[in-house]
Amino acid sequence: MSRIGRHPIELPANVQCEVNGNEVTIKGPKGELKQCFSNDVCIKLEGTTLTVTRDSDEKNIRALHGLTRALIANMVHGVTEGYSKSLDIVGVGYRVQLQGKNLVFNLGFTHPVEVAPADGIEFEVPNPNQVIVKGLDKHLVGQVAANIRDIKSPEPYKGKGIRYTDEHVVIKEGKSGM
Repeated sequence: MSRIGRHPIELPANVQCEVNGNEVTIKGPKGELKQCFSNDVCIKLEGTTLTVTRDSDEKNIRALHGLTRALIANMVHGVTEGYSKSLDIVGVGYRVQLQGKNLVFNLGFTHPVEVAPADGIEFEVPNPNQVIVKGLDKHLVGQVAANIRDIKSPEPYKGKGIRYTDEHVVIKEGKSGM
């Protein structure tokens, strides 16, 4: 049995769940998420408990068992609390502004870079050197944050660029000069 997949998912009181075959819809105070899963695993709703089971012990089905349970647990967490990723902008003159719903970055390029939010994503700019990406879907929040970081990744000599708040950038030593 999968160590992750065998654990049941307890639904909070303010969360409603519908299971139609392999499609799971979860509604909560922050919104609604819907996802289809593989037919190799069976998802059952009994009262306020969701369980994921499988019929076979093949390696790929065992992997799907734990993955399915983890994705459903992430959906429940997303509709109750939501997810967020924080990014820092490091560099002289580097900054970000929120114009409407879009982010406008000044990162030393000849032009400002504008980023529009995907559906279900919100941006916050608490100060000109920090961006917070918020949303219900963990995967989407992480992907949008990674796309923003790819605009100007931290360079290894001064560490200038966009990085996650908890990311450690290893700074290389410059020329020795003998």
